[in-house]
Amino acid sequence: MESKLPFTKKNYQLMVVGLVTLVVGFIIMSIDKADYGFGFLGLTLGPLIVVVGFGIEIYAIMHRADQKK
Repeated sequence: MESKLPFTKKNYQLMVVGLVTLVVGFIIMSIDKADYGFGFLGLTLGPLIVVVGFGIEIYAIMHRADQKK
């Protein structure tokens, strides 16, 4: 029987990985000790990790399971 749900278990797993990546990116930005967050962590590393997290989320939403016939 074919499932009517739009997402599979793999989609949800990828979404969780993306959310964790986003949270880690925002935490990295918040721990920057430079004035107003203008250090390497706040301006470079944290935002890159957040962008990767959004990329994972987009992939998780767009990923389609293989159709077996």
